[in-house]
Amino acid sequence: MRKDTPIPSEVVNKYAAQMGLENVGKASIREIKRLVDLVEAETGERYVRMEMGIPGLPASEIGVNAEKEALDKGIASLYPDIDGIPGLKKEISRFVKLFVGVDVDPRGCIPTVGSMQGSFATFMTVTRMDKNKDTILFLDPGFPVHKQQCRVQGTKFDSFDVYNYRGEKLREKLESHLAKGNVAALLYSNPNNPSWICFTETELKIIGELATKYGVVVIEDLAYFAMDFRQDLSKPGQPPYQPSVANYTENYVLLISSSKSFSYAGQRIGMMVISDTLFEKQARDLRPYYGMEQFGRAMVFGSIYALSAGTAHSPQIALEAMLKAVNDGEYDFVDVVKEYGEKAKIMKKIFTDNGFRIVYDKDEDKPLADGFYFTISYPGFSGAELIEALVYYGISAISLAITGSERLEGLRACVSLVSRDQFPDLEYRVKKFHEHHG
Repeated sequence: MRKDTPIPSEVVNKYAAQMGLENVGKASIREIKRLVDLVEAETGERYVRMEMGIPGLPASEIGVNAEKEALDKGIASLYPDIDGIPGLKKEISRFVKLFVGVDVDPRGCIPTVGSMQGSFATFMTVTRMDKNKDTILFLDPGFPVHKQQCRVQGTKFDSFDVYNYRGEKLREKLESHLAKGNVAALLYSNPNNPSWICFTETELKIIGELATKYGVVVIEDLAYFAMDFRQDLSKPGQPPYQPSVANYTENYVLLISSSKSFSYAGQRIGMMVISDTLFEKQARDLRPYYGMEQFGRAMVFGSIYALSAGTAHSPQIALEAMLKAVNDGEYDFVDVVKEYGEKAKIMKKIFTDNGFRIVYDKDEDKPLADGFYFTISYPGFSGAELIEALVYYGISAISLAITGSERLEGLRACVSLVSRDQFPDLEYRVKKFHEHHG
């Protein structure tokens, strides 16, 4: 390692050794965060931190004020209903109608302890509907913790990198997996974490048609709801709407996060939206686990009840207030988060001006949107090697290898925690890297 890097190599090496990291490039997201914390504390040098996908904007005041008021009135002493307070369920249903363009009964609109609990509960329930369907299919790249949830449950999973099968190519590839008959559900994020690809209507239609044909539940992770900034998705009740498989099949569960759209990550409040048809579905194989056969009741009074007996009361009040303001047209949540797209455009140019390449760069024939994440590579480096090298330049990210991507040369960069006053530092460090390795 060179001695003239922006971060002293001996400090990085010392803490990597203390943490037992034989290869920094293969470390988990949390391990990289810890390493960077330690190096920052000793050197006083502020890293350009792109490893963590957490909000970088203040929480919505509408939610904060509503939650404070609820706590002052004593809401903390009361259990909420397992499937959510009535007002919130109504506003979730309205939100889906106004911003996705589909009708869902409020009973299928269930607040969860973040979208992570929503996915965990859904994996648990869908893989018990039919004893012959015990596998989750991931349309990768994706959020690594979803696969960890399957491992914890002992649930089988399969995956493929969807970027190689865009447009009509997706049909044959997806059908080859679903035709095996063992897939209970498939999951993808849209926009995608980590690549920021967005499925087209053609692709969503293919997914929906095949899900219906093979009786597979589609779990659509909408953590970055309405954050494809190439079109204005901010007007309630007016197209264009957030693209969704819900327009093409009744076999769906939508997972909608408040962490990014409302910067409300700390209160762990998400939304699970189950289609009316799936909620009513009877599955005999559910009975041994839940004592009932209706999917919706098994989800609420079986999985959600067993996991946490619902989610905290005051964050539900907060989310209800935020959604009502959005639904009534009083709060434009999309305008607030456009900052992520504007920062991404600037940061991508800094990298590409200095020898880096964008790994995932197209949605079929359209240039990718600028948003919460982007992906980069540098000639001659694997993803793991690139992370290990960039740490010495005061830049942190994660390898695409841990996301199910087949593009092992790439990194995922998150823009949220990078402030604009760091752009000069980022440019200096990236230029220095290019000088040393170009």
